[in-house]
Amino acid sequence: MSNTRPGARPAPVASEHIALKARKVSFDWADTPLHWVPDDPFTTHMINVLHLLLPAGERWFVHVYKQVLPLIRDERLREDVIGFIGQEAMHSQAHDDVLPHLKAQGLDPTPYTAQVDWLFEKLLGDRTLPPGRPSQWWLRERVATIAAIEHYTAFLGDWVLNAEALDRRGADPVMLDLLRWHGAEEVEHRSVAFEVFLHVDGGYRRRARTWATAFSALVFLWQRGVRFFMENDPLLVDGRATFRAYQQRGRQGLLPTACAVARSVPSYLSRTYHPSQEGSTAQAVAYLAASPAANGAR
Repeated sequence: MSNTRPGARPAPVASEHIALKARKVSFDWADTPLHWVPDDPFTTHMINVLHLLLPAGERWFVHVYKQVLPLIRDERLREDVIGFIGQEAMHSQAHDDVLPHLKAQGLDPTPYTAQVDWLFEKLLGDRTLPPGRPSQWWLRERVATIAAIEHYTAFLGDWVLNAEALDRRGADPVMLDLLRWHGAEEVEHRSVAFEVFLHVDGGYRRRARTWATAFSALVFLWQRGVRFFMENDPLLVDGRATFRAYQQRGRQGLLPTACAVARSVPSYLSRTYHPSQEGSTAQAVAYLAASPAANGAR
């Protein structure tokens, strides 16, 4: 039962809703170089962190949502959650399949992914709690945390759909298709996690608290991930990840800018926020209709 104040429920944009379906995709990494953004290992590895975080993270999303599914009484939301689960499972598998390719090129991600697996499977996993309120509290905390994370996956999805600088730089088309297929589906289902949170809880203090935790964890994990890649890249003699490099790539359009990330904060924390107010379902669907992988070309 949502505990949002009467009349304070954020209003979705009805035209942005779409029936969700999982698309079976596959990617051939045989011709994708280690530095798939030519002559730019920093941008390559900054984005490669997604391959470290998403397999375990999206398996965790699916695990939690299978637990919350029996609590959903709205039939349309239930259908959305089932579609969300199918899409996230495919995202996890697609990013997981990149890791052997990185290892074959001399960059073994196992030491980092083992830590990420522990985070989602143990620290954020099912705890041994007595039945009743403690277990319900933990489920709601995780549902709220997923809503906060999904705010940023949708933000990144919208960004990569419009990141023409990557095309101009000659980024590998297979990797771009993976990122944009995934990003388009994140935009497509961007409202689901927030709607589930409103349905089972909706408390503003919980939304703000879990956002702070999720955002801090993402920043921490991302900077550790890019440092791990830069320091272990076999093609670099003295690979370093710096905030200055990030700012430079942001100005070039190769990465989201720090200002854009900062502007996303008050957006999510607004009491009138709803994910459907940001991004374009039409743009996402148009990309999915053209994606080589989503249409079986790869």
